[in-house]
Amino acid sequence: MADKVIRTIGVLTSGGDAPGMNAAIRAVVRTALGKGLKVRGIRRGYSGLLNEEIIDMTARDVSDTIQRGGTILQTARCEEMRTVEGQQKAAGICKKYGIDGLVVIGGDGSFKGAQKLSDYGVNTIGLPGTIDLDIACTEYTIGFDTAVNTAMEAIDKVRDTSTSHERCSIIEVMGRDAGYLALWCGIANGAERILLPEEHDYDEAKIVEDIKENRKRGKKHYIIINAEGIGDSMNMAKRIEEETGMETRATILGHMQRGGSPTCKDRVYASIMGAKAVDLLLEGKTNRVVGYKHGEYIDFDINEALAMQKGIPQYQYDIAKQLAL
Repeated sequence: MADKVIRTIGVLTSGGDAPGMNAAIRAVVRTALGKGLKVRGIRRGYSGLLNEEIIDMTARDVSDTIQRGGTILQTARCEEMRTVEGQQKAAGICKKYGIDGLVVIGGDGSFKGAQKLSDYGVNTIGLPGTIDLDIACTEYTIGFDTAVNTAMEAIDKVRDTSTSHERCSIIEVMGRDAGYLALWCGIANGAERILLPEEHDYDEAKIVEDIKENRKRGKKHYIIINAEGIGDSMNMAKRIEEETGMETRATILGHMQRGGSPTCKDRVYASIMGAKAVDLLLEGKTNRVVGYKHGEYIDFDINEALAMQKGIPQYQYDIAKQLAL
């Protein structure tokens, strides 16, 4: 069983980085210090934990960080943490450094590691840090707001040149197997088509026919937002150009969506989540994930959170299709 008395809190960022992670780290550090606790930062996620890359953190260490993208603690993926041996070693290192509570900022894979550490006696709280918005227990994830705004602004620029050259533009956004970035950008940027991994009736022949019909009606450009989970944007562009005769270009926005100064929403929400994680640990809670639903910051059991399923809201997708007519 985990020890409920918290004296030292550890914090790490794991998996893909997301704007707002630094705001969460800052909130964990300053909230914990303000309550008389020690704070230890763990560099490079679970990989750094296993390699004992552990530092003491002060309030000064997180000064002037809230506006910075990325994560000051760095991040990494760690296959060893998927093994029983790795999990036991990580728990042992936490105990060696006196880390009674651990705040893990990341996605579902990071939460699985936190879940295992809790089983081995480390009090753990997860914060949803991912630009993909694909964590089922929460309506908000740290970094999504910044990433979707970055993508939106980039797509606006591509639309300008697409209009000038009377092109079809396929713009691929990130999101792994989730289509939330694509859906939001499709609505925000007024795209003619949005291709989502969750949508099963994707038919390239229908897109080709739609482009041809639009050209007959005098439309000079055509924007397709393509989710990373669909991919194949370059080859898709070649096929569409061959079928329609319309110059077609693919733009893959890539990792620029992960970077940049976080928006106000990502700074504020991440800060509140970071502070709540510390409060939950002091309440004696473990194996929990902080979420945001219906305007409230709440927490879930990690096992329950990982078992939840999340899909694209059908009503939002239907609206996107209506507005593209």
